[in-house]
Amino acid sequence: MLASLVTFLDGAIINVALPAMVRDLGGGLTLQQWVVDAYLITLGSLMLAAGSLSDVFGRKRILRLGLLGFGATSLLCALAPTGAVLILARALQGATGALLVPGSLALILSFFSGPEQAKAIGAWTGWTGGAFIAGPLVGGLLVDTVGWRWIFGINVLPIALTLTLLARMEEPARPEGARVDVLGAVLACLGLGGPVYALIEQGSVGWTHPTVLASLGVGVPAFLAFLWQERRSSHPMMPLGLFRARNFWVGNLATTSIYGALALSEFVITLFLQQVGGLRATLAGLALLPTTIIMLLFSSVFGGLAGRFGPRLFMAVGPCVAGAGFLLMLRAGTPLDFWTQMLPGVLVFGVGLTTTVAPLTAAVLGSVHKEQAGIGSAINNAIARVAGLIAIAFTGLIVGPRLDVAGFHRVMIVSAVMLVLGGVISALGILNPRRAGGRSTRPRSPG
Repeated sequence: MLASLVTFLDGAIINVALPAMVRDLGGGLTLQQWVVDAYLITLGSLMLAAGSLSDVFGRKRILRLGLLGFGATSLLCALAPTGAVLILARALQGATGALLVPGSLALILSFFSGPEQAKAIGAWTGWTGGAFIAGPLVGGLLVDTVGWRWIFGINVLPIALTLTLLARMEEPARPEGARVDVLGAVLACLGLGGPVYALIEQGSVGWTHPTVLASLGVGVPAFLAFLWQERRSSHPMMPLGLFRARNFWVGNLATTSIYGALALSEFVITLFLQQVGGLRATLAGLALLPTTIIMLLFSSVFGGLAGRFGPRLFMAVGPCVAGAGFLLMLRAGTPLDFWTQMLPGVLVFGVGLTTTVAPLTAAVLGSVHKEQAGIGSAINNAIARVAGLIAIAFTGLIVGPRLDVAGFHRVMIVSAVMLVLGGVISALGILNPRRAGGRSTRPRSPG
């Protein structure tokens, strides 16, 4: 949980610190965009390769390597003298962060099974999801007190604690004969990174710019070649047979819609409270604290319930409740009264999100063999990160030329629709293991 927490916290903490970074280093909107996107591109495009490395070389070993790398690159971010160095450091930080999430979830799947596994996954989602929501609060406190560089410096403490605890943990058994699919890893990086880079850049230079066309020209064929390579390889990095498990592909489809909505809404809510509501960074971060508290208190509970009764009901109802929370936020206007216009929606959203996340993670990872837990986790997390990145890239189209009350309302409606869509997908597609005609939803063999 600690290993994954730092990556989620770092992805969310950055938003409230962007204005302070520009005041210190210059660079304007371009710097702000790339400080966020450089991290997300490398994190999302390298997570598949990281999951494969975790399965082949050992989850404990890769997790330790990721922790050391994330700590070093966090210090590089904190000490960056220029905007260009900061962007480069953020890209390296995302690359090392990709090593952390798949390995940490795979360790949980290696040591727990059945209802206890679902409960453990619930604890993981509670803390990591809480970090994602609490990021703006932590960032706001640091920016308003000791400065933006400390949002990276604080990573050293949980990393040191995690390395200490990790030294006492045994290494789970690794599958025999496993190898790294080097060609697949290269094609995956190009196939994911190229289109995502093009999507980001087109917002400022247009679709016909040579850089955008070149990124698409390399990325799209590389992704198709990656799928071909995974189909023919004897040791694929992403075994396509995983997608024969119904809960795996349905769960990842629901993840795309749900996590796209979460990234878009969290990004815009933080900006709206500051730019339109007039709140300081710390107060804007406090706005979603009730959601964090609800997740920390009840994620394990819902994870355990999903382990006992199956994830379908929770994955169907939870996103719809969270979407209702966003619709309640349509009462927000100017002047902003947070207590009456925003807080009821935040509370309802928190309940819905807590109901959803642990059962969703348990459904996806419970459909794969333990030997492939690393890559199964990597696929799900890569989909979540890329979905969020794409959703944020469309923020300008949804909001308009500037963020105002009407633009905020449009984002809340779009986010609510995406959440409800995720609930409908889950209701129609997810199978509870005990109700699948007595058959397990896991693939029959590791391949």
